[in-house]
Amino acid sequence: MKITERQEKILNTIVQEYIISAQPVSSQLLEKRHNFGICPATIRIEMQRLTDGDFIFQPHTSAGRVPTDKGYRFFVDNLLEKGVSEFEDVFEIEDIFHGAKKDIFKLASRLTKFLAEESSNFTILNLLERDFFWKEGWEEILREPEFEEKDLIPNFTELLESFEENIENLKINSGIKIYIGKENPFSKTKDFSIISSKCYLPDDETAVLALLGPKRMDYDRNISLINYLVRALENF
Repeated sequence: MKITERQEKILNTIVQEYIISAQPVSSQLLEKRHNFGICPATIRIEMQRLTDGDFIFQPHTSAGRVPTDKGYRFFVDNLLEKGVSEFEDVFEIEDIFHGAKKDIFKLASRLTKFLAEESSNFTILNLLERDFFWKEGWEEILREPEFEEKDLIPNFTELLESFEENIENLKINSGIKIYIGKENPFSKTKDFSIISSKCYLPDDETAVLALLGPKRMDYDRNISLINYLVRALENF
């Protein structure tokens, strides 16, 4: 199904609203908060078409809509095509770099912690040649409402273990690589997304930066964060 410009606008709005609220998005909410220039009945019709096209789904009969993996993928591809936001908190990044004084282990530790705090997602930094991993973000990730479902914690732990064990097979290059839900090449990981990129630390140390979290993560901010860090490391 090729969606129209109007359907694209509605879909992107549904994804953004769901990322913020973690609640199914209703046609009434869209009508109240956004001006699409169409009547409420047309909004409902367009939402039904997006549902039929598997971009959104209705978790319960009386509920609003939630993005599917296909809906998230459309949103992310659209974001990458049009350009993500620029990360603005430059001063804190500079403090991290200057404080590390080209100590790779200190720099890796500070970068991992910074990325976990800024993204509210679990962060992994892997020095490929040394096979060292830094991990931060349990406190941040467990605050997310998705983890009220007890099954998600062991599944997320399995995702982390599988990601670490298979990181070299994922062929992560300097560009952003994003897995959404069922796109993840591991079992029991349909509820999560991964954003990753290769980067270069001082002395040409090759590393992989990755954010792992619920599919409802803030893709715009997270892609912006990783892009900025990769560029900043090139000039460090």
